[in-house]
Amino acid sequence: MAVLDEMAANLVQGADERVSELTRRAIQDGLPPKRILDEGLLAGMTRVGELFKCHEIYLPDVLMAAQAMNAGLEHLKPLLVREGVPMLGRVVLGSVHGDLHDIGKNLVGVMLRGAGFEVVDLGNDVPPERFVEAAQEHSAPVIGMSALLTTTMPVMGRVVNLLQQRGLAGRIKTIIGGAPVTEKFAREIGVDAYGYDAANAVERVKSLMDTQAA
Repeated sequence: MAVLDEMAANLVQGADERVSELTRRAIQDGLPPKRILDEGLLAGMTRVGELFKCHEIYLPDVLMAAQAMNAGLEHLKPLLVREGVPMLGRVVLGSVHGDLHDIGKNLVGVMLRGAGFEVVDLGNDVPPERFVEAAQEHSAPVIGMSALLTTTMPVMGRVVNLLQQRGLAGRIKTIIGGAPVTEKFAREIGVDAYGYDAANAVERVKSLMDTQAA
């Protein structure tokens, strides 16, 4: 439908007021909230993720698009809740203990929300126990960890060990990322996935969720 295509296109441009207006119009036209979400807002953010992955747009563009999506969701959320429309899944996210850097982590959070996930953002300097406790508290099947300092990378392994000790390995999946983090390191500490950038992290989280659902 034209209004949904226009909504997606304006979201890519970061036109938050226009996306808000089009979302209201779609609701007034009687379109199902799930369809507005999938074919309007999420379709736009999917395109944003593709453009970002190809380096055709950059961080400021992604943040503007996320702001536009939130403008649309303000109108849509109450209807989605009323109809019991589920998000794709819940992810606990944070920068590991000792690491105060969060730009990359924040970008991953934006991209995950834009893809339809609910994100529990623990912030930075997060100890291993807090990751595990938050995943249990929020029934989140995936923990995402970020590090920018090589000195904090070992904390990621401590989270994996803690999940194993508590019998949660396999039930709660882990994904890591950050400038010094490599796929080789991910394999060494036994995490379930490694994301080399924000767009790839979203793809890997989707795969982990699919594995959990299978």
